[in-house]
Amino acid sequence: MTKTQTLPQADRVRLEAVIGHEFAEKGRLDWALTHASARTHKAGNYERLEFLGDRVLGLCIAELLFQTFSTATEGELSVRLNQLVSAETCAEVADEMQLHLFIRTGADVKKLTGKRMLNVRADVVESLIAALYLDGGLEVARKFILRYWESRAVRPDGARRDAKTELQEWAHAKFGVTPVYRVDDRSGPDHDPRFTVTVEVAGTAPETGIDRSKRAAEQVAATRILEREGVWQLQSIQK
Repeated sequence: MTKTQTLPQADRVRLEAVIGHEFAEKGRLDWALTHASARTHKAGNYERLEFLGDRVLGLCIAELLFQTFSTATEGELSVRLNQLVSAETCAEVADEMQLHLFIRTGADVKKLTGKRMLNVRADVVESLIAALYLDGGLEVARKFILRYWESRAVRPDGARRDAKTELQEWAHAKFGVTPVYRVDDRSGPDHDPRFTVTVEVAGTAPETGIDRSKRAAEQVAATRILEREGVWQLQSIQK
């Protein structure tokens, strides 16, 4: 289904350069960038595209991991896959591309922050992948995915489990307690917020994390304790 082109030409040229693909059906790009709240736009909204893009991303990432880590177990591949297709990673890609400059939303959505806005940015990345798949086939979608995910796939911490889950299991085993998370601060504009979160585990010193969503900041804080206590090998954290 072809959608109406509404994206200004200058924005289209700029974004297609970032994506690495010139759309044959220009309306598909508009479709991929339009949230359901933008009811006045003729492009429709990206919900159906998001459904398709999630599957295309999963397939391409699974293929990438299967070829890259030839001796990895199914369990390790699953952990890596889950991290790479997560909302946090997709939103990270959206931020790298500065997609927030092009997403069409209604006024109510523009006021959202934290986890809900993170999900919007992640959803748009998935819908964009679907638009690429429909416009140019699997090879075009795969080229885009490799462009933004290949380096992420080989990060040293790529096979780690979810930090909050790991910290909770460690805290239960070592101290018999559950970690407690506290939001200390929220700053920055709506499209690029910064959350400061502290995690406390009775019996050890607290740690603080800063990131673009409450959940992501919690993950950073949990990671800091795990690395400090030697549960995980120390990795540099740059936020």
